[in-house]
Amino acid sequence: MNGRDRVLTMLRGDPVDRLPVMTITMQFAAARLGVKYLDYETNARLLVEGQIQVAEELSLDYVNTMSDPGCEAADCGATVIFHEDSPAAIDENHPLLSDKSKLDHLVIPEATRPGRMQNRLEALRLFRRRVGGEKLIEGWVEGPCAEAADLRGLSPLMLDFYDDPDFVRRLFEFALAMELGFAREQVKAGAEQIGIGDAAASLMGAAMYDEFVWPYEKRMVDGVHALGVPVRLHICGDTRALLEGIGRLGCDIVDVDYPVPMAQARAKMGRSQILLGNIDPVRVLRNQTPEAVYEAIQNCHQDAGDRYIVGAGCEAPRDTPLENLQALARYAQQNTATAASPGTRPV
Repeated sequence: MNGRDRVLTMLRGDPVDRLPVMTITMQFAAARLGVKYLDYETNARLLVEGQIQVAEELSLDYVNTMSDPGCEAADCGATVIFHEDSPAAIDENHPLLSDKSKLDHLVIPEATRPGRMQNRLEALRLFRRRVGGEKLIEGWVEGPCAEAADLRGLSPLMLDFYDDPDFVRRLFEFALAMELGFAREQVKAGAEQIGIGDAAASLMGAAMYDEFVWPYEKRMVDGVHALGVPVRLHICGDTRALLEGIGRLGCDIVDVDYPVPMAQARAKMGRSQILLGNIDPVRVLRNQTPEAVYEAIQNCHQDAGDRYIVGAGCEAPRDTPLENLQALARYAQQNTATAASPGTRPV
């Protein structure tokens, strides 16, 4: 059973030979390839080379196109600050929609035209040629709250929820339409799963999330499913207050970041939800020994049960020891998805 088959088989609810491994590698992949991150995130060929290399080194079951949160916003005209060796970031001091009236004239960019979105499509086409049928190919879009924050600015958006909720909903409608269109083009280019990153949602309380964010996340999840591919949701940070709502979205995979106890995520989202994560990427994955990493992921598996995919709570740091990441693969190889109890400890 290869990586692609393993993930898709688990998503169908059928037994697999071992636990899948789908930890996030971006800066780590660029570092292993020996290139500056600026080149990795802007050159489809380098991103594909880096992803394939780490997928082979770490026995990952997938490859993905995630690079930074500024892809779609950049093509909308937002100012994105590029750094030589770290991910690009939105210029929070000069957001595109500092004047809210600009939203009335903002046009959804065409993903197939030259730009950052087109670069991501090219990466998917390269993945399809290089590892199609072997590794699950994952595309990526920003979630409604994250993309709204990229366009409006995070702090202004948080105030808008109180001061101008109608504007927030209109901005979310724009983001939803843009991201679903982008997802459609990614599926055409070769994406077999779409990841949705909505980190800004972790800043919301449960009531505000349920009123504003959840309905748009739900429409985005349903819209991606209508394209015929599964959905992975990734919300960085402490989402304990949002777990019940997230569990009702219908995502195929939900990433659980390390501030959230895995047992609590399982209790709130039910037995059928596939969970991914969630060891601390820095204090455990980067800083501890391979044996400690193995034990930590073992504990995650025990708390999550058998509907579980191995991975860190968030992105693996660029300077993580290779053998620490390989400990994740070793644990997965020694455990099946039908065994909720921990497996054998390494010798």
